[in-house]
Amino acid sequence: MLNKGIKYLIENKLIAVLMLLLFVGWGIVNAPFNWNIGILPTDPVAVDAIPDIGENQQIVFTKWEGRSPQDIEDQITYPLTSSLLGIPGVRTVRSSSMFGFSSIYIIFEEEVEFYWSRSRILEKLNSLPNGLLPEGVTPTLGPDATGLGQIFWYTLEGRDEEGNVTGGWDLQELRSIQDYYVKYGLSAAGGVSEVASIGGYVQEYQVDVDPELMRQYGIGLTDVVKAVKQSNQDLGAQTLEMNQVEYLIRGLGYIKSLADIENAVVASEDFTSIRIKDIAKVHLGPASRRGILDKEGAEVVGGVVVARYGANPLEVITNVKDKIMELSGGLPSKVLADGRTSQLTIVPFYDRTELIQETLGTLNEALTLEVLITILVIIVMVFNLRASLLISALLPVAILMVFITMKLFHVDANIVALSGIAIAIGTMVDVGVILAENMIRHLEDEKLRIREDGSHLTTNEIVYNATSEVSGAILTAVLTTIISFIPVFTMIGAEGKLFRPLAFTKTMALSASLLIALFLIPPFAAFLFKKSKRQLPLRKVWDYALIVSGVLAIIFGFWLGLALVAFGFLGLWFGFKALENFRFAINQYQVSVSKKLANIGISVLVIVILLAEYWRPLGFDRGLVINFIFVAIICFGLLGIFSLFKTYYSKILKWGLKIKDFL
Repeated sequence: MLNKGIKYLIENKLIAVLMLLLFVGWGIVNAPFNWNIGILPTDPVAVDAIPDIGENQQIVFTKWEGRSPQDIEDQITYPLTSSLLGIPGVRTVRSSSMFGFSSIYIIFEEEVEFYWSRSRILEKLNSLPNGLLPEGVTPTLGPDATGLGQIFWYTLEGRDEEGNVTGGWDLQELRSIQDYYVKYGLSAAGGVSEVASIGGYVQEYQVDVDPELMRQYGIGLTDVVKAVKQSNQDLGAQTLEMNQVEYLIRGLGYIKSLADIENAVVASEDFTSIRIKDIAKVHLGPASRRGILDKEGAEVVGGVVVARYGANPLEVITNVKDKIMELSGGLPSKVLADGRTSQLTIVPFYDRTELIQETLGTLNEALTLEVLITILVIIVMVFNLRASLLISALLPVAILMVFITMKLFHVDANIVALSGIAIAIGTMVDVGVILAENMIRHLEDEKLRIREDGSHLTTNEIVYNATSEVSGAILTAVLTTIISFIPVFTMIGAEGKLFRPLAFTKTMALSASLLIALFLIPPFAAFLFKKSKRQLPLRKVWDYALIVSGVLAIIFGFWLGLALVAFGFLGLWFGFKALENFRFAINQYQVSVSKKLANIGISVLVIVILLAEYWRPLGFDRGLVINFIFVAIICFGLLGIFSLFKTYYSKILKWGLKIKDFL
């Protein structure tokens, strides 16, 4: 079945081309590097800097103002913990009781779905028996996020037109703007689970009662609390009909100023009202707090944006920044005493975008350098430009196919997951090298190119024979490596979350390379290795096209266009030489070999220059020429050693076999 599929694609090269275009286009759409192609949509893999190895947990938070940790533990934490232990899939429950609040951490088994566990917790909280918790205490479920969800921190600061810090805003003003404008605006951004406010003072109405006056009037504290509550509400009644018109009756009583509280009636005696202001002082003040937000030694007000579970952090940060641009136009400003205008501004001070981009940039650079070095080794060691092109094309296409599988199986792109691709590159190339070497052997060996009846095999048949000869061995070798990673997929807990993505990407990279090597390389090899029937005028057209393309690339700032120009001029030069020596087969062969050497030389030179430019092993402070010389010495030195070993390998092997009897 395997060989039938290979033969079918060799004979139907259009299907192979369509498959290649599908994989490349789909991979570009799902690539995490934000490639803006324009004609293609973008649906990148979820990207984060580091893997989330936290436990599968949910948090239940309960407030009970003014109570001691012991009261919280006895009346809230213990009863809730005992009830939540019965939820299906719970592995353990951890809790902490602090002054005024309780936090319960419910740890579920890893296989329990995140939102399913939240539904079970809500069901349990809604079905708690009456009297289990103190009156007025309501447990709340934490945001649908993980411990790695804090992706964006910001502060609210007054800035002038030049962006300098001006001040002029007190902490209470900033906190009010944060709580009632910025927080709600950013919560509407896609992928945001919660926006938590930090720092500043929460404004509240405060009533400071006078105990002596309360004793004199015989008023208790509960009477004051009741009076304040009743004075801060709207009441609705029925309707009143007058002159055949129906009027809705409402009592408007929401508090809008300090005077509304001061004039609230607490009690009445002998037709005399005792109001709040008779027994207490009412003023605006800050709520009690347990922490501050400090920035460079100054207390500030800000917020934390938490990404929703399963959301793409990079995409969420982009949505938050877009929302900040929308909100900036509605932020207030004030004129200071010195005449400057202080415009309130949202200033980020922790943005994970930079960390994510640096991580992706590092891995992108590592993959680029690995691909370039691999191509260089293939060109020098295989010494066949067409075969090198086939093997080298395997790497980027296989990497794009890995991005497709990562998107389909919801595997985030982080430094560990993408490292699996880098690790697999060496094995991926081995598959292409084995296949290409066997194809070259079949094409160059006259015995393998002739049928039993003496007729010559077609290029399709030669490529098929070469591929089918090693397809079983290649499949077995790659599957052995893939199967060896199965134990990694069985890891659980933090270790599983850390190493399973690496095993997944390495496995998918090997699978993609196997698919490309067995089903895509043979059809393209049959096309590239086919004897060229182009006449000299058509070859000239091709060479002129290369020159024009190279010149256009140079005009648009791509220096690699010089290589295209060089390929074009070499084609014209050697075409002229081939026409001049057309009658002499030996000279014709020498021209062909010289052209092959020249093309390989240009390719090697371009790759070494690219390595020197992107790698810069001596640092960016050194010039490109010095880095080029250093890279050339390293590359050609190592490749020279490998070439010597390859040249004398047969003699070394014979020597080893000869002396085995003496060991």
